[in-house]
Amino acid sequence: MKSRNKVLLSIGIALFSTVLVACGNGGSKAQADGTKESSVKLNTEGQFPVIAEGEELTLSIMAPGMGLAEWKDMPTLQDYIEKTGIETTYITPPSADFQTKLNLAFASDDLTDIIYGAGSNSLTSAMEIDYGAQGILVALEDYITPELMPNFSKLVEDDPNLLKSITTPDGHIYSLPFVPRNGTSIWYQQPMWYNGEWLDNLDVKELPKTTDELYDLLVRFRDEDPNGNGQKDEIPLSDVEMNGTRLWLMGAFGIKVKGIQEDDGNVSYTPISEEYKGFLQYMNKLYTEGLLDKEVYSQSNDQKQSKGQKNQLGLFNDYYSFFTTGRSEKEAINDPLFQPLTSEFSPEAVIAGSPRISRGAFAITHKNPSVEASLRWLDFFYSVEGDLYLEQGPEGVLWENQKNKDGEEVRVYTDKVDLNDTENFRGSITPAYGLTTPNLVVDLPQIRKSADEEPDTSFMDWVIAETEEKMVPAAEVPFPLLYLTKEENDKVGTSATDLATYTEEMEAKFITGITSFDEWDKYVKTIESMGVEEYVATYQAAYDRWASN
Repeated sequence: MKSRNKVLLSIGIALFSTVLVACGNGGSKAQADGTKESSVKLNTEGQFPVIAEGEELTLSIMAPGMGLAEWKDMPTLQDYIEKTGIETTYITPPSADFQTKLNLAFASDDLTDIIYGAGSNSLTSAMEIDYGAQGILVALEDYITPELMPNFSKLVEDDPNLLKSITTPDGHIYSLPFVPRNGTSIWYQQPMWYNGEWLDNLDVKELPKTTDELYDLLVRFRDEDPNGNGQKDEIPLSDVEMNGTRLWLMGAFGIKVKGIQEDDGNVSYTPISEEYKGFLQYMNKLYTEGLLDKEVYSQSNDQKQSKGQKNQLGLFNDYYSFFTTGRSEKEAINDPLFQPLTSEFSPEAVIAGSPRISRGAFAITHKNPSVEASLRWLDFFYSVEGDLYLEQGPEGVLWENQKNKDGEEVRVYTDKVDLNDTENFRGSITPAYGLTTPNLVVDLPQIRKSADEEPDTSFMDWVIAETEEKMVPAAEVPFPLLYLTKEENDKVGTSATDLATYTEEMEAKFITGITSFDEWDKYVKTIESMGVEEYVATYQAAYDRWASN
């Protein structure tokens, strides 16, 4: 599969180069479609300002508000107005109300020039296709050129799947994405962590690499008092409704996700596979023998974390282990990241990997007076320098440069910042806080409390190293990020809900032993009767279209 992806990458770069040549005169497509031809002249000498001297332009932006500050008062946006020469105004309803407000804006055609930070949950793929076809959202593909968008064009050249994943079935691009490329961006969801203190107490030198070895370790967690309190209160493996454990342990059985999965061009529905049955039987064994938390289907995440803080958990999922254990970051370095497993069903370790793209982050409406200037305004944020600027703001607000004792310039928090609450302050100066913002995301330099303070990078450096060693080699995207046509959406919509509801219910019953595995064939036939064959065929057609794009 890896070699096939390399071939696709090479083909994609060649195709993209052809597209760039064909689209060298960006804007012709938009003009042919009847959208406005900008009369605003762009600056052709350097990155900033965006517009030529003497030109004036105001762009209105609609985005979810996170409540920490009004966007007009954010120093980063104020400074960016000075940099670009473009005035920006903002409509930012609370995040909880944004979807409703956006729908109303489309319905009444009371739209801003730009829709920013919406994400695919608010600006859905169906909305992109529908409003794009009507000309309400502007098609952007002809503008993605090295001349107009050099930073984004470079990202697409490096990863042709990026361009394919934002292109709708009608061949157009109606929104630009959030592009994480930092050290943990391969994570599909929160990972799993071992309790390092327990491993030390049991003198465990190597982490399990097979399902049998994991079983043996969980038995030791149960029986050998690894928390050292003399009580049999250890819970070897804990979770909430299997939402964290499922993904990582299914990988040992060759399954990347519970649902639609692609392997070597073939699309399947994993909950009816023999591999998934093997996973359920394994989890049933853990549950039956007291190795999986008996409250896995009844507890809240807070309750799970409470057990972790009492040092009762051996293996658990969370964004970082100290969120569950309550320990410090320094202590958390002793909690190893889960090592992907193999089994008789899968001789190679595999886990789900993120496609590292989030759609719906930036769209331009037909109200926009200058598509070219809007995209030049945006493109800076698809660079490393632009990400640093968007995330940490201009100098003098969150940070300032100071020289340390060795004469090196380092970033230090300004005296405006409450050092006990740096993130809330950051969220008041930039929109890049809790939103799917349209930008590249990389690992940024740490801001220090004082110039001579040693940067506390050890924890994140360790997390990234663990990720590189354990997750990256095993990670595969379960199914590419792609668009379904309206007809395809209509076909799969009801089935998706029904299938998810039924398989979640039955998974719990199989694992807890309420339903015997003698009922497996009946379970499969029930799913087949729910139209799973057409469901898979629809996704196969969508995948084939995406792969040949």
